Amino acid sequence: MKHRINIRGAMVPNDYKWYYDFFGEDCTCPKDVQQVMDAFQDGDEIEVYINSPGGVIDVGSEIYTLLKSRRDNVRIYITGEACSAASVAAMAAYCEMSPTALMMVHCVSTYAGGNHSDMEHTAEVLRTADKALCSAYVDKSGMSEAEALQMMEHTTWLTAEQALERGLIDGVMFQEKESVPLVAGPLFALPTKEQMEKVSRAMKEKDEPDGSQKAYARLNFLKLRGEKR
Repeated sequence: MKHRINIRGAMVPNDYKWYYDFFGEDCTCPKDVQQVMDAFQDGDEIEVYINSPGGVIDVGSEIYTLLKSRRDNVRIYITGEACSAASVAAMAAYCEMSPTALMMVHCVSTYAGGNHSDMEHTAEVLRTADKALCSAYVDKSGMSEAEALQMMEHTTWLTAEQALERGLIDGVMFQEKESVPLVAGPLFALPTKEQMEKVSRAMKEKDEPDGSQKAYARLNFLKLRGEKR
């Protein structure tokens, strides 16, 4: 069975959802995701569609955690934008992005008041929050923490291709995927079609007994392996 989760509009705490619903505005809270998770059974699949400007960081973290707990059964699709906290949620599992969509990552922000000690404390809290959230980008892409933090510092906007290059998504929607044979290791490579055709022609042209014919073909094969592909 397939379940669908829509992450649309602002990402808000559970007790704020009624306000957005009252005005007919799109929003997503952790409870929306949890309800789908509660209906999940072994073998089920979950498709997540994201078009969100982001929202509260702990909401993004909670939704990320919920999705990652079922990551083997979750596929995420960014259809419009995945900004701020929404980009964190997109890191939870296999993710594809529409070629017309955008992703944005940036540092955590807040409002503060008080004396210099209060401000310095707030700055430290924000730096700590940035490090916590950047772990999602690091885990997904394999980039270093420094690279992820630099990306956040610059409020980076990414197209689908740019997000794919950085390892933040796994594919671009609607692109045909080339089928490549799996091999045992990096030192192994299947012969090219051209090499196989050359050996095939050599086998047909050489009129010798079966044993000699196979030996001749084997010799040609070994020679061809040294050719530049």
